[in-house]
Amino acid sequence: MTLALPPRAVRPPAPAPPSAGLHATARIVARADAAGATRLPVLDGDGPLALRRIRAGAGQARVCVVSAMSAPLGGDRLALEATAEAGTALHVTAAAATVALPGRTGETATYDVRLTVGEGARLDWLPEPLISARGSDLRMTTTVELAPTARLVLREEQVLGRSGEETGALRSRLTVRRAGRTLLDQETAYGPGVPGWDTSAVLDGNRALGQLLVVGPEFEDGPAEVRLFGDGPGQGVLAPLAGPGALATAVAPDALRLRRLLDEAARAVAG
Repeated sequence: MTLALPPRAVRPPAPAPPSAGLHATARIVARADAAGATRLPVLDGDGPLALRRIRAGAGQARVCVVSAMSAPLGGDRLALEATAEAGTALHVTAAAATVALPGRTGETATYDVRLTVGEGARLDWLPEPLISARGSDLRMTTTVELAPTARLVLREEQVLGRSGEETGALRSRLTVRRAGRTLLDQETAYGPGVPGWDTSAVLDGNRALGQLLVVGPEFEDGPAEVRLFGDGPGQGVLAPLAGPGALATAVAPDALRLRRLLDEAARAVAG
């Protein structure tokens, strides 16, 4: 006769130690009133992310993100959520660039942006650049959920290092889904520990990079034409997506030149 041994007790894994940094989530909700005007029933800043209403323009509700303190620092866990409900028009900008800085513990900081755009709604997401300062380590994600008739204009600019300094470590992922299907999913990484990022095959000496994404039902009638732009330092390309949208990507020696390239791309899309 064989005796069964009692099962061994399995010790649950120890919980991960909490981050020593700041945890904060800011929220924006745009909602249409009975007359169809866009209101802001939720404008909830948190920690370093202060939210301010600014004068409406072109039928849009407008919000400016103001930094209330230096962030993100190493170990910080920041999030910003914005929802443009059905039939609304929301424009979000920022008062100044976001600077990723090193923290006291050497932990990675995270900054998660989550955007939702409902039926017939439009979101213009136009923040100022993100600057990766020397010694910083930031993981940034931007996730967008679009209804089939939603419109999105999203600008993303990154500057590797402040003037005269080396860059920190920066990893960024942008995921856009429309009607539940993935329209765009890309990830980039730059700085210490990332092989080849500063070679001629990637940035070729440039320290500013960015993109302009435009999504809307109008692209179903015909895709955007491929176009190269930039006849000076830096260059960019505008290309259609495999879906109703266009993506412009540019690299430049500095933030000012990068903005000019992306503005040129925006005019090309609009024209």
